[in-house]
Amino acid sequence: MKRREFITLLGGAAAWPLAARAQQGERVRLIGVLSNATVNAEAQANLAAFQQGLQQLGWTDGRNVRIEARWGGGDAREIRRHAGELAALAPDVILATGNAAMRPLLEATHTVPIVFVQVVDPLGAGYVDSMARPSGNATGFIQFEYTLSGKWLGLLKEIAPHVTRVAVLRDPAVPSGVGQFDVIQSVAPSVGVEVSAINVRDAGEIERAVAAFAGSSNGGLISTASALAAVHRELIIALATRHKLPAVYHRRFFVTSGGLVSYGVDFLDQYRQAASYVDHILKGEKPADLPVQAPTKYELVINLKTAKALGLEVPPSLLARADEVIE
Repeated sequence: MKRREFITLLGGAAAWPLAARAQQGERVRLIGVLSNATVNAEAQANLAAFQQGLQQLGWTDGRNVRIEARWGGGDAREIRRHAGELAALAPDVILATGNAAMRPLLEATHTVPIVFVQVVDPLGAGYVDSMARPSGNATGFIQFEYTLSGKWLGLLKEIAPHVTRVAVLRDPAVPSGVGQFDVIQSVAPSVGVEVSAINVRDAGEIERAVAAFAGSSNGGLISTASALAAVHRELIIALATRHKLPAVYHRRFFVTSGGLVSYGVDFLDQYRQAASYVDHILKGEKPADLPVQAPTKYELVINLKTAKALGLEVPPSLLARADEVIE
């Protein structure tokens, strides 16, 4: 489905029932959604999980709530523009996805409640004053704690023991990009690996850096969490395939698109949980009183077809721990 068609379907299809309910005197609450992603199958599934969570709590799009969604596609200027648009609408609450959406929203409004998902280190980034008592107008659910980054390196060594050099794809412009790399770098000596950073600012930079890294043997990749990694997903997977580099990713959709292995949060579960915080806010609670929560569900996904193409034999112990195996 094209981006414009999806937005029209999401926002416009509910117009007539909203008008009908308004005539009957029922208050329709406005929920903004700002995503740093493009409109793809996973983004739609995440939003559907959020809407499902709302519906289970008595909030139905087109009846007593209206959802206004904006999609940034990894473009910082677009995200900033959409943040201003949503703040101007003065919604009852905004769902923000990713670090890239949070800073522009907090610059656009200090009063509209914000519930975030897929955010790394909101405390370090300054989005909240405390995990237990956020204090400002934002709260939500973190994508993971930095310690998870070290597990990616251990997972790479488990599935590809020959790897001694690892290129870490990260966004150096955001604190989470630096933080994830620092953790991986601190763990590297204990597993006998040398790590180096590859910035993901643009496609040309990624392609040149990966090609240069692949010029020597025993290499592997780790793609850390960032909006830009998601935007360049197909390129990163293609480069790993072309240069026969075992790679670990932070999200399931890299593996369903041909990547080797991923370990990260179950995002559908996080979006459903975000609906519960939106429900609390719509019923009068303040973000400052709702603690920031860490994920409770992680998923390990392995692509056996990709492993075979790389000449890797996945250890049975790793297969036994997998939540999903793609054959």
